[in-house]
Amino acid sequence: MLDIKDFSFTENQSSFDFKGFLLKVLSYWKWFVVSLIITFTIAYQVNIRKEKIYGMEASIVVKDENNSFFTSNTSLVFNWGGVSDKVQTIITALKSRSHNEAVVEKLNYYTDYLIQGEYSLIDAYGSVPFYVAIDERKAQLAGIPIQIKFLSQNEYKLTVNFEGNQVGTFIYATNSNSTALVQDTEISKRYKVGEMVDLPFLNFKLFINENPGDYVGNEYYIRFNNFDGTVARYKSINVDVGDKAGSVISLGLQGTNKARLVEYLNATVEILKKKQLDGKNRFAINTISFIDSTLLAMEGQLKNTEKELKDFGRDKNVFELEGGGEKLTERLTNYDIERDAVERKIVYYNSLNSYLRSSTDYSRLPAPTVAGIDDPNIVSNVSKLILLSTERSEKAYSLKSEKLFKEFDKDMEAIKQVLLENIRSAKGALQYDLDLIDRNISEAEGVIMKLPQEQQELSKIKRKYDLNDNIYNTFLQKRSEADIVKAANVSDIEFIDSAKDTGGGLIGPKTSVNYILALLLGFLVPLLIVFAITLLDNTIHTTEEIERLTKIPIIGIIGKKNTESNLSVFDKPKSPLAESFRAIRSSLQYMYKKQKAEGTKTLMLTSSVGGEGKTFCSINMGTVFALGEKKTVIVGLDLRKPRIFGDFNIENNVGVVNYLIGQKSISEIVQSTHIPYLDVITSGPIPPNPSELILGDSMRELIEELKTMYDYIILDTPPVGLVADALELAQYCDATLFVTRQNFTKKAMLSIVNEKHKRGELHNISILFNDFESKVKYGYGYGYGYSSGYGYGYGAYGNGYMEVEQQKTFIEKVKAVLIRK
Repeated sequence: MLDIKDFSFTENQSSFDFKGFLLKVLSYWKWFVVSLIITFTIAYQVNIRKEKIYGMEASIVVKDENNSFFTSNTSLVFNWGGVSDKVQTIITALKSRSHNEAVVEKLNYYTDYLIQGEYSLIDAYGSVPFYVAIDERKAQLAGIPIQIKFLSQNEYKLTVNFEGNQVGTFIYATNSNSTALVQDTEISKRYKVGEMVDLPFLNFKLFINENPGDYVGNEYYIRFNNFDGTVARYKSINVDVGDKAGSVISLGLQGTNKARLVEYLNATVEILKKKQLDGKNRFAINTISFIDSTLLAMEGQLKNTEKELKDFGRDKNVFELEGGGEKLTERLTNYDIERDAVERKIVYYNSLNSYLRSSTDYSRLPAPTVAGIDDPNIVSNVSKLILLSTERSEKAYSLKSEKLFKEFDKDMEAIKQVLLENIRSAKGALQYDLDLIDRNISEAEGVIMKLPQEQQELSKIKRKYDLNDNIYNTFLQKRSEADIVKAANVSDIEFIDSAKDTGGGLIGPKTSVNYILALLLGFLVPLLIVFAITLLDNTIHTTEEIERLTKIPIIGIIGKKNTESNLSVFDKPKSPLAESFRAIRSSLQYMYKKQKAEGTKTLMLTSSVGGEGKTFCSINMGTVFALGEKKTVIVGLDLRKPRIFGDFNIENNVGVVNYLIGQKSISEIVQSTHIPYLDVITSGPIPPNPSELILGDSMRELIEELKTMYDYIILDTPPVGLVADALELAQYCDATLFVTRQNFTKKAMLSIVNEKHKRGELHNISILFNDFESKVKYGYGYGYGYSSGYGYGYGAYGNGYMEVEQQKTFIEKVKAVLIRK
């Protein structure tokens, strides 16, 4: 018997076989090829269907332009607070919703002009021969292409296709959505160029551009988009500050139409320049408005005093009346002018004080210089207050940070308190000056009171007229200064490079990226599938897997059956399959010799479950022994599912069951076959108690009697993983072959065999690996011509000793199928 030391039944923990997995991946190379073809085809189709993406750029510089007409007396320039503050303000404005709304509104970019491309509609802005002017107060069809086909130079056909009886519309004047009902699935009407399209869902006029080219017979499309959605797309404008020059701003925009991008970039800068210049002129504009209203009032007063002076001088010698009081009148007039200047300052301070305490919007404050105030603290703080108020209102459209607005309010409150304190102290000084002027006026008026009554009256009227005339001329001068400052002001924003289509700018689509993704997915998808198959597959594929799962030795490997019947060794005795069984026979003889077994040898073949080729191996092992002129009998002991008789063309009327129940003798159940030296005992009728029959003494008597008649006894038993019959028969056997089948036997079944051998229920056991096919997908590299103890390495030298069957081509296989049919 075999020494127990020859075997070790410690089960190895299963680990992932990376080498086997890689070989298996290689075996599915066709999957990878198909997958790559599919992914690259998809990538190609995506690439050819994608519109080209362009990137246009413009650059501007932010300067701190000082007005050449600026003096301390004409401080009417709106101060943005320095270049760095301007740059940040401009960047915020360029990305703000309100600014982009103004640009989209000016350019009517919510209207798409399209042409039919090879695969889809293409943006043709700038290249279509017409434009539409919509009625923004009425509904426009939202999101559905409208076909325009020119029938002549002055006539076109408008066609719209609908999917339902209700369509969405958009009213741009109110930026609101609505719906309209339609009766037909298609509307097609003719219109003249310039004629109003008046439909429940369309309201516009179409006009031809200058130099339109040849457009008759061509088809175009227009589409009206959601206004807010259009603005949101253009808010993605890229704004960067230059690394080397902090006052340089680069603008970038990407899209499918270069003309649209160029026009938008230039328009967004022009609108921002105008807005910035308007802000810069805010003092001047406010001051001009204030002066105009003051001049209007002063003009009436001046006319009244002029009329009063003329009425007084009628029938009087004014020159004689002026004699002696002319210098006094001139001195009083000068005092009156000084007094008016002080009072105007006090009135401005009172108005500013009231405005600061009652209002929160300081953007409309007039310049302090309009009242002759040149205090740098007052002028500077009013300018800062206007700056913060304007910036806060601008950012209200683009930012929703309450914290930021609280910081603005805190800064403005601090400036307000400083201004209020400045106003209080300035008013105190002005009040002192006013009291001094009043004393001087009183002294002068006391001298004039000594003059005759008519001279006093003339002096009074003359003083009033000169004062009004002086005030009027002063305000005229202030207005002229404000007009000069406003006209001389220039925007702090200038183009370095305006956006321009120079023929380049193509940045996409990135076809190489799509092909790289196709390559990755083409490999990854089948790789994951193979990996999933590997993880989910729990069958045995290679001898290496068997060796990892059990220490039970592998006695041999049997290839795929190459005959229609199970008599493969007899039908093709020189085939590699037959040599495999001969190799197993040699290994068994070595085992018997090592056990010093004498006389008849008993061999039991079993498996884990049905379908693993146990009967096939039993038949061919028996054939191998018989071909060696050894008297051999195959005993069919699978009493539940008898199968061993069909290949020998014998009946299963009587068999082992008949002997075990005492109905027949051995001579009556043994059936000869057409193979010399090989007999078969079939199982016979299926009994109700197969296990009990095998356990009886009759089974021992059967084996003992067969040993007197044969050299080899082969027991074809039931699967050990399903029933216990094979375990009961193990006591009569010199060796046991546990048949496993490639791609069929579950790995877990080997643990059952290991456990039964540990308990001594199976002894002298070896594993026979059946139905093996040499393919790299199983992670095993050798086939019928193998060595390493499993068989013989024939190589080319074996061609004269074996009949190696040539593989049939696909056409030959098809012909064979057709012939059989």
